[in-house]
Amino acid sequence: MKVTSYEFSGNKKDVQYEAFTFSGGEEHIRFKAFDFRDCEKVQITARVTNSSHIMRLLMAVDALKRLCLARTPIELVLPYFPYARQDRVCVTGEALGAKVMASLINQLALDKVTVWDAHSDVVPALLERVENVEQTTLISQCPALQQQLQCGALSLVSPDAGASKKTLKIAQHFGGEVEVIQAQKVRNLKTGEIIQTQVLGEVKGKDLLIVDDICDGGRTFTELAKVLKAQGANSIALYVTHGIFSQGLGVFSGLIDTVYTTNSCRDQDDLVEHHDVQLNMIEL
Repeated sequence: MKVTSYEFSGNKKDVQYEAFTFSGGEEHIRFKAFDFRDCEKVQITARVTNSSHIMRLLMAVDALKRLCLARTPIELVLPYFPYARQDRVCVTGEALGAKVMASLINQLALDKVTVWDAHSDVVPALLERVENVEQTTLISQCPALQQQLQCGALSLVSPDAGASKKTLKIAQHFGGEVEVIQAQKVRNLKTGEIIQTQVLGEVKGKDLLIVDDICDGGRTFTELAKVLKAQGANSIALYVTHGIFSQGLGVFSGLIDTVYTTNSCRDQDDLVEHHDVQLNMIEL
């Protein structure tokens, strides 16, 4: 978590703070008042990937407001929104995780919340004073990928119906001449296992870019890449805004040649790169 003080003089500085976890599991955080004596605005940038991070964020906002900063704007940049994938109740007895998380953030009464490429329209609808940075804006921060899209060198592949809307928006944003090929997957609702992947379009001899918002273990994309390879695709690249890569990059070996992602979840140094997979990290 990074805390930045924007000063009346126009300068900005990253604020140092004390943070640790008590033996009972409680999170502790402490700031120094003099770091904010010329503060016009505070921005917290948080990479929240576990429950401890959530609690530390809540504690940080409370501590800042108690430092007589209640009237100072506090903004949160939360690139990867936790629980975004739990934006509906699929099975009776489950929690609506996205709403639970949004309620926690809303209770902080922040002046602005910025997220990157929210999983669906549900999260921006649940959050107050939110800005959702579009996928097209993030892709534009990678000139090499942007150029390939603008010149029509790549055909886009939407991995499932849920990604279709965003994939079409990318095609329109980068000139409208980009071909979009739809794929669809059939899952076992109880186990989550992908039973079948179908591609609705011609891919033989084409350079393809699969586009989605999140990659966890990568099974969706490896199963799709197998079908694309079998149907004669020339090359396959993958863009995901949020690269969790819980199974590493090696799972893409021999299937996906290039992976594009942002540093919303992990830094490039946190990933063990694989010689068969070229990783391009968009650092924002």
